[in-house]
Amino acid sequence: MSAMSDRLNQRLGRRAMLAVIAALPLTGCVSKAPSTPASSKLQDTDGFTIVEDVEVSREAQADFDGAVRLMQAGQFDQGIALLERVAAEAPGVTAVHIDLGIAYRHTGEIERAEVSLQRALAINSRHPVIHNELGMLYRKSGRFAEARASYERALALQPAFHYARRNLAILCDVYLADLSCALEHYEVYIEAVPEDEEAVIWIADIRNRID
Repeated sequence: MSAMSDRLNQRLGRRAMLAVIAALPLTGCVSKAPSTPASSKLQDTDGFTIVEDVEVSREAQADFDGAVRLMQAGQFDQGIALLERVAAEAPGVTAVHIDLGIAYRHTGEIERAEVSLQRALAINSRHPVIHNELGMLYRKSGRFAEARASYERALALQPAFHYARRNLAILCDVYLADLSCALEHYEVYIEAVPEDEEAVIWIADIRNRID
């Protein structure tokens, strides 16, 4: 195994799911009427919140909640079926297209994942999670420059989005061999997430390679 492959396995193995905000649940009181306002809310573990005003039916709410549970259980194919049904009824809900992008990525359907995320981006081009997810897709398909631009866009929109910062550091470290970029973003990340012991090891590894 090459040194690059070894670093890749270390960084994208056990903690690969860290980069995923897998559930964007619709919250609020939704009546039987399909035009009743609700909220789509994303709460990052480090504190920033994105709220989207949406209109969904009770049935769509139930399907979305069911899809979130399926995704959390790793049942992405079943989750996709429910999400596609919600998207057909409420095509303007960003959260649905983001979760479809995440689910399709996990089933290996990269082209469909990108289509879903581009639909989300057309609704809200300033949503940092969309840019982070696109970065992960671009990295997976070898489009490293686009991946970097997407992560940087996510961080420009929300500097506290530490999952995106971690992803950018990994990209610079493993794929771009840009150690100064990797070290810069790992260090910012570890200040916010000091309990990530793996990142501490990676920082030491990069410093040794720079020296």
